[in-house]
Amino acid sequence: MDMLGMYPTFYVPGIGTAWVMGIIGVIHVVASHTSVGASFLFALLETRAWREKKPELLVFIKQYGMFLLVFSYIIGSITGPGIWYAITVASPRGVGGLIHNFVWVWASEWVYFTVEVIGVYALVYLLGKIDPKTHLKLTWSFALASWATMLLIVGILSFMMWPGNDRWYRTGSTSDAFFNVNFFAQLGTRTGAMFVMAALVGLLVASRLKDAALRRSVVRFLAPIGLLGGLFAVLMFLYYLRTLPSNAIVMLNTHLLPVYAKAMVAVFTVATLWLLFAWWRPQQVYTSLALAMFAFIAVFGVWPEERMRESMRKPYVAGQYIYGNQVIARDVPGKGIASEVDTIAAHGLLKLNPFVPAHLREVTDANELEAGKLLTKMACANCHSLEPGGPLRNLPAKLHYATDEDMIAAFLRGPLKYGTQPYMPRIDLPDDEVRAIAHYLAAVDRTRTANPPGGQQPLAAIQPVSMRK
Repeated sequence: MDMLGMYPTFYVPGIGTAWVMGIIGVIHVVASHTSVGASFLFALLETRAWREKKPELLVFIKQYGMFLLVFSYIIGSITGPGIWYAITVASPRGVGGLIHNFVWVWASEWVYFTVEVIGVYALVYLLGKIDPKTHLKLTWSFALASWATMLLIVGILSFMMWPGNDRWYRTGSTSDAFFNVNFFAQLGTRTGAMFVMAALVGLLVASRLKDAALRRSVVRFLAPIGLLGGLFAVLMFLYYLRTLPSNAIVMLNTHLLPVYAKAMVAVFTVATLWLLFAWWRPQQVYTSLALAMFAFIAVFGVWPEERMRESMRKPYVAGQYIYGNQVIARDVPGKGIASEVDTIAAHGLLKLNPFVPAHLREVTDANELEAGKLLTKMACANCHSLEPGGPLRNLPAKLHYATDEDMIAAFLRGPLKYGTQPYMPRIDLPDDEVRAIAHYLAAVDRTRTANPPGGQQPLAAIQPVSMRK
């Protein structure tokens, strides 16, 4: 019997795996979107300075550029590789699938990113040292290279949601994967959002300008761009919702909008009022207020948006053919990929995963608890935290802290086995593995019941109670 091409399971106790990626990703999105939006603000402002002979605008561009070097290109350059490390250990087969589809797209993105990084340094340090027309060309090259990096990454991110039709599964073509039904909607949403973020950071930088006339001119230039960008982002987001697959719509309506809808409306309202106020009273754009507004919108705006986008893909991690737990969910003839669900149903995860320790290949009375814990991590930990109270859809709470092993096993043999939950992967396992998972989850809940939060004993202290007759 051949092993499946699976990898070791990475799990962060307490918070769960996906929160590590989410925290790093949100920081990166704030930094990267600010950078891309700012590149166009620089180009537009410098064009205005050149045409209207207003060299004082270059003072703001240089100050904003210095801020960008620290905020976006240091923080962004740290969190970018951080995302790669996090997703590689948390979802190696998902990353592998994306690389096999988009290796040349990613290579092109790195070329544009190199141009972008060189461009921002050249823009800042050559300002006033070369002739204005040459510098303006450099600034526009920086802006276009920055947006190109976003465009290429969005093609990959939108494929992660779904290809949108069956063509890619048959052909395996990169273009069919890249230009999917979700691509233009997501690109438009992110393009509008980048102008909002850049305008908010621009107000923060402008608040430090000592020249009152220059501050007024810059703020009144930035605020309308932020407002139009926000309006465009909202319109494209409404279009984006119409490009989602059915499992994403179910997840959105049942789990996400009830939690985040009011917050998203509040963030849009606050951002709009702040930009209107800045345009109306540019001299009252104080640094402390601008910083507070930027922090509020960055945290309460970007986090829900990224959390929703990631959650709506479930149960898949890429292309609706790789589950979040790394199992290949369907055949992809264009790539020579075969579904693994039925193979796992016949033989079990413990026998097919090459990294399972030898003493856990067979479930016995002695190892049932340990085997159940390992199986739960392999099957569930990419989307759930396993500890009671964990922030990432913790399993004990999802099971209502059930301690009845038969009831938990019935759920595994019913909705999960037959895939009737649209946002959950189909997990079809042999009976001994089902019982081991149920035994472990019931033990976790028994621990919580016996030891309320604050006095919980370690799970290892629980005496195994076998379900086996």
